[in-house]
Amino acid sequence: MRTKPFYILLALLVAASMLLTACGGAAPTEAPAVEEPAAEEPAAEEPVAAEKVQIRWFIGLGTGSLPEHLEGQEAVVERFNSTHDNIELIMDIVTNEEAPDQLKTQIAAGNPPDIIGPVGWSGTNEFAGLFLDLAPYLGDFDWSDFDAESIDAYRMEGEGLLGLPFAVFPSMLYYDRDLFDEAGLAYPPHKYGEAYADGDPWTVEKMEELAMILTVDVNGNDANSPEFDPENIAQFGYHTQWTDPRGQAAALFGADNVVDENGDAYLSELWREAFRWYYAGFHEKYFMPAAPYQESDLLAAGNPGDSGNVAITHCHLWYTCCNTNVPNWDMAAVPAYNEAGDVTVKLHADTFRVLESTEHPAEAVEVMVWLTDDGAADLLQIYGGMPGRISQQDAFFVGMDEKFPQGVDWQVAIDGLAFPDVPNHESNLPNYAKAYDRIGAFQSLYEADPTLDIDAEMDTLVADLQVIFDEVK
Repeated sequence: MRTKPFYILLALLVAASMLLTACGGAAPTEAPAVEEPAAEEPAAEEPVAAEKVQIRWFIGLGTGSLPEHLEGQEAVVERFNSTHDNIELIMDIVTNEEAPDQLKTQIAAGNPPDIIGPVGWSGTNEFAGLFLDLAPYLGDFDWSDFDAESIDAYRMEGEGLLGLPFAVFPSMLYYDRDLFDEAGLAYPPHKYGEAYADGDPWTVEKMEELAMILTVDVNGNDANSPEFDPENIAQFGYHTQWTDPRGQAAALFGADNVVDENGDAYLSELWREAFRWYYAGFHEKYFMPAAPYQESDLLAAGNPGDSGNVAITHCHLWYTCCNTNVPNWDMAAVPAYNEAGDVTVKLHADTFRVLESTEHPAEAVEVMVWLTDDGAADLLQIYGGMPGRISQQDAFFVGMDEKFPQGVDWQVAIDGLAFPDVPNHESNLPNYAKAYDRIGAFQSLYEADPTLDIDAEMDTLVADLQVIFDEVK
């Protein structure tokens, strides 16, 4: 039996041996290598989408604010936004009546829109001097798709190029075939210079003759009959729709203005004759609806031509937007003022304008060019305007035929472009806003007041306009 000291000695010898082995010349056994964790690759950064520039499109100074325009315009804006990574187009729609004051308010508050339109001269007159010259932003723009004259119309002395041709709206007669058929009357001529079916020259006088027959009271008496009741008219022969006195006068009696080359107010004998004719038509011969009738349910509460109770309505091509309840209408030539054949076709020409105050002029011009090119086909079907681009005109009328399958002689509109009113009935005036309001007040009087002395009222108009013009001399 071994004793405890023996085990102690043995343990000491083993420990010493292990120590000598560790310190000796024999190569030590290597411990397995420990792998360092692989360095993580930095996560790839997601590309940051560039923030879109917002361009606000103010609609309402001209066309575009009617309920029937909204859906189509929204589709055009959606198409633009889906095809542009750099710009977001936003609509700001205001009624035509409120648009001038709304735009003034936005400008005064330092929050103006970038683009306005489509709008003609009348809508922009009181904002003259606030629009951007487009030329520096157009670069090598291709002008070959436009008539040179249509481009020049937007070049303003001292301001530059303010717009591109977009929509042209000649005026014409819209007539209801059914009402003519019912009265046993031949339709008005479609070609300028052509006589009426009975051989008489197509003049204002001849049109009035037809309008008297086509004006009928509730008992079936026409306006020529001694039994005719002007208090209970069921159908009217003629109406010049949705225009001011300058437009009414130019529509049938020729181009002129209420300011002369010296900046003074005047009223030519030609336009005095026009206002006498309108006054008599409203209040003495009754073939035109006076103001109370115009706003009545009989005449579609302010849209007489679409009521089915007016045989002939004078308006522009854009009126196709609002002539939807008369299924069998067509177009005819505007009559000559006299037997000499003097014809005037009052003309609207709408475009878009970029405000000079925009913070993003390049992008705003990009939007405006798109609206007059890629976006134009859809917009012009909405507004009913002939394209300013030559290449788009044939397709435009094909689309119009699809909308109005009764068959419309669109050549009437095309031919009317040869007889524009120069100066235009929407030309600028000194102290424009006040002058425009005073002319509108004159219209309210002669359309509503059957006791008016129309000649005295015309003299008062000229005197009042002179005061208004003198304020800005």
